Amino acid sequence: MKTKSPLTSKPLRNPGESLELELQDVLYDGILYWVVTTIVVTVLAGMEWWRWYAQIPPSPKVMTGFAFLLASYSAWRVAKSWRHIKNLKLGLAGEKAVGQFLERLREHGAKVFHDIPGDKFNLDHVVIHRSGIYVVETKTWSKPDRGEAKLVFDGERVLKNGKEMDRNGVAQVAAGSRWLAELLKESTGRVLSVRPVLVYPGWFIQPTAEAKSSKVWVLNPKVLPAFINNSRETLTPEDVHLCSYHLTKYIQGM
Repeated sequence: MKTKSPLTSKPLRNPGESLELELQDVLYDGILYWVVTTIVVTVLAGMEWWRWYAQIPPSPKVMTGFAFLLASYSAWRVAKSWRHIKNLKLGLAGEKAVGQFLERLREHGAKVFHDIPGDKFNLDHVVIHRSGIYVVETKTWSKPDRGEAKLVFDGERVLKNGKEMDRNGVAQVAAGSRWLAELLKESTGRVLSVRPVLVYPGWFIQPTAEAKSSKVWVLNPKVLPAFINNSRETLTPEDVHLCSYHLTKYIQGM
């Protein structure tokens, strides 16, 4: 007898789901595969040495050389993957923490989505609230052991100790907001404004005078729910429901 899933639709995604999947890929492909391969080849080399000891026609030198080369390469791959895993775990923890802050907005009628997939990218979080639609990008950076953990936002760039961050998060979240606005326009027929928001967990954000005219918010995630709740209402409850409905259908259709 044929069976099918009792779920009538796909569940929505969790905060950091893309990073969790990438973390699993790195763990299996970057570490476990090479560790297991090295063990297998080392065992084969040992067997060859046993054949030599038992005066069975051996060929240990070739196998040992191969095992040594593979072990050296595997050690390099494992070390590289371990650093990648460390960064992924930091990013995953940051996205989950931000997601928990945003979940509080549900009490105020907001619709909150996490890890929305696009074309070779994803939006970390989307909030649809009476005050507007927000795309939230999380950047989780390690803090210094000592001293002030402060970032400066000048309206276009995020600066750490006077230097621009490695990746232009401002441009990234702005592009994500434009993509979401276009997606909702195609599905709802409405032209809707989407606010790009860049958050840095654990960092103090100092905006310059120029930052006040920027369309992008750069904030510590702890204050983001208050910023959203206290902003002027631009959407009706019906608008919130309409946008969340179409975004839900898009995610479930992926």
